[in-house]
Amino acid sequence: QVQLEESGGGLVQAGGSLRLSCAASGRTFSGYAMGWFRQAPGKEREFVAAINWSGGSTYYADSVKGRFTISRDNAKNTVYLQMDRMKPADTAVYYCVAGSSYYYSGPDEAEFGSWGQGTQVTVSS
Repeated sequence: QVQLEESGGGLVQAGGSLRLSCAASGRTFSGYAMGWFRQAPGKEREFVAAINWSGGSTYYADSVKGRFTISRDNAKNTVYLQMDRMKPADTAVYYCVAGSSYYYSGPDEAEFGSWGQGTQVTVSS
């Protein structure tokens, strides 16, 4: 099991930027894919982005493609989500997740065995 702790959430105006960070501990960080999900008020949790163990491949939901960037620093055991040109629809609790293998296997929540507590992101119009 891996422990995950998110940081960097907050309030931002539409069109602005935020960067989320997620620090991992408990397993060899470079041994698994990482990702982000989010849950908006009254909506189901949804996949946002994922990155494989080396950082060589990234995956995005259509709703954030071109605006969000996922990256990782294996030396720091940290994954990031850079969010640019943000919209009010991006308002949600964002969760950092760790996969069970080196490679991303799809946006199904069941592919990610470890979850952080979540960090609130609010985008004002």
